[in-house]
Amino acid sequence: MDIKQILREQSFRFNKQFGQNFITDNFLLDGIVADSGLTSDDNVLEIGAGAGTLTRRISRVANKVVALEVDNNLRQVLDITLADCKNASYVMADVMKMTPDAVKKLMDNKPYKVVANIPYYITTPIIMMFADPKFGASSLTLTIQKEVALRLAAKEGTKDYGAISVAVQSVADVEVTRIIDKTMFYPVPKVDSAVVNIVFRDKYGVVEDECFRKTVKCAFAMRRKTLLNNLLNGFEIDKQQCIEILEKLNVRPDIRGEALSVEQFVELAKLLKGFCNSKS
Repeated sequence: MDIKQILREQSFRFNKQFGQNFITDNFLLDGIVADSGLTSDDNVLEIGAGAGTLTRRISRVANKVVALEVDNNLRQVLDITLADCKNASYVMADVMKMTPDAVKKLMDNKPYKVVANIPYYITTPIIMMFADPKFGASSLTLTIQKEVALRLAAKEGTKDYGAISVAVQSVADVEVTRIIDKTMFYPVPKVDSAVVNIVFRDKYGVVEDECFRKTVKCAFAMRRKTLLNNLLNGFEIDKQQCIEILEKLNVRPDIRGEALSVEQFVELAKLLKGFCNSKS
């Protein structure tokens, strides 16, 4: 199936507003599906059907795939490209405006995985949205900007490690499974991409822990400042109390937030529990 020809025949024009960059190479598409670990028992939600190229490959492996698409100009294209995919369907909807109940209803209230080549500009909102257990997703396999993928999987002490690394790794196992050259997309974007596999596991019991989120946010608020100073700016706590807490964590007062592991952040949040209701 010549996707580019179908797009031309349907007079489709790419819309920058939607961050549209399609993948047409079947070997790459099959690789993304393989990275997701899908089986014939899995139900899949795809965010951004595009021309339906990934939808088609998912449908070959999964039990069912429902693709969301926000661009109405792709209706006729999807009617053609998905015509022979009996276990695939598309819904014209903006995922960012959907409630957890609406998403779960779309998936027949059954467990599901998300597999998608998403617009770069909604990467963080999408990840944090589906990290909420209310949405019911068991994993995300996303094609996103390379630099963002590396930050998500980064380890402490590296330049890519930050608040988003800790936030996601505290509730999931994160792995970058492949790097994709920008020339593999149509039209060609300005940056390379990567596939990141995020498997949700509430390893530390912090999924709904506001104090943990506040601790992480404060620690990375100003990267050039020490962890001690950042915590003093974010919490109603005096310096000596804060130093004692860091000593209990067995870290130096002059350490910076990016040096702490996810496990240490979990422990730090526990130690700061009594100070979490003050300041914002």
